Amino acid sequence: MISSSIMRSLTLIGRKWKPLIFPQKPFAQIASSERIEEETFRDYVASRYYPTHIGEVLRDRYQVVGKLGYGASSTVWLARDLSGKRHVVLKLFITSSSLGKHLDDEINIYRRLKKQTQVHPGRDAVRQLLDTFDIEGPDGQHRCLVHPPLWESALSFLHRNPIGRLPVPVLAFTLRRLFQALDFLHSECRVIHTDIKADNIMFGIQDYDVFRKYEQLELQEPSPRKVLDDRTSYTSRDLSPPKQWGAPVLCDFGSAALGDAEHTEDIQPDIYRAPEVILGIPWSYEVDIWNTGCMVWDLFEGGHLFTGHDPEVHRYRSRSHLAEMIALLGSPPLELLAQGAVSDHFFAKDGTLHADIPRPDAVSLEHREDSLIGSEDRQLFLRFMSKMLQWEPSKRHSAKALAEDEWIRKNT
Repeated sequence: MISSSIMRSLTLIGRKWKPLIFPQKPFAQIASSERIEEETFRDYVASRYYPTHIGEVLRDRYQVVGKLGYGASSTVWLARDLSGKRHVVLKLFITSSSLGKHLDDEINIYRRLKKQTQVHPGRDAVRQLLDTFDIEGPDGQHRCLVHPPLWESALSFLHRNPIGRLPVPVLAFTLRRLFQALDFLHSECRVIHTDIKADNIMFGIQDYDVFRKYEQLELQEPSPRKVLDDRTSYTSRDLSPPKQWGAPVLCDFGSAALGDAEHTEDIQPDIYRAPEVILGIPWSYEVDIWNTGCMVWDLFEGGHLFTGHDPEVHRYRSRSHLAEMIALLGSPPLELLAQGAVSDHFFAKDGTLHADIPRPDAVSLEHREDSLIGSEDRQLFLRFMSKMLQWEPSKRHSAKALAEDEWIRKNT
């Protein structure tokens, strides 16, 4: 005899979720003259953004529930997948004509990742793309990426910690997942991420009540908004903290590059830029390792390893960044400088830094490290850092090796 619960499950097979009916009023109305969210960007142009409405159904499948965030090139929304009976995140880009081939490049990277059939521990440490489609707006076409929902970034987690640092177990677990993700990208997919930073590492959600709570809030207390003639601008609403977090995931492949091509273009956030990028040396997978080492210092030591701040012009400059690297790591090998297209902009033929470049006092990683003083972990951590922060790319350890580093294994 079939139980009643199984019967209920069988009757749901093939059914779709029904769209919710979201109230249009009452809501807190924002003055039309006030700039909110993406409107505050200096180069904001309203017509570039798709005029999303809470409650609308895109592609006859995805019903928009509420706004999660925004950026210079996209807005992000929680949605109900009516066919899949699950919640998803929609990343809606500005008009495709404004972004050019950048959009196709990102989609091609996701397709490359999806083609890999080998079982790899880093596969599920990389954010999935569930679907993609184009939608016609009043002023052009918009690309939409559909992802599983995630909670908050490592950067947000860091900011919520009063001491401004990630606890050792959290950092070690996050890094193990990150290196597994990078090993999957590097060894299996031949992809270089090029933009490793704390806000591109996000924690998963295993508490699905979070989405139902979000829906109820939007139904009972509609998001504040600004209603204009041609569009409605919404404020973002955060997901409530889940009771159970998922594992960290590496996100955002908008700047990713193929590893089987030669690259010399500028990449990475300024302060995370690898020396070969600054010097105009062809770069490859090792830039992700240098980048990660710099980010680790931010997450664990409560400050930047390098700033690149030039005291003469009060802004970032490559020459100051290189001077900081020398203060920490010593002079770069002449063999490395010989490969750089612009090395002579910064160095004399004997490898000394040009005299007009301000040089900070030399200081070792050991003297700068202050989180583990008196701890047995300290030397392990410093050795771990030195495996990533090497002038010569070939001397940096691989992502696979770093995932099994002694400091990480001891603390996970």
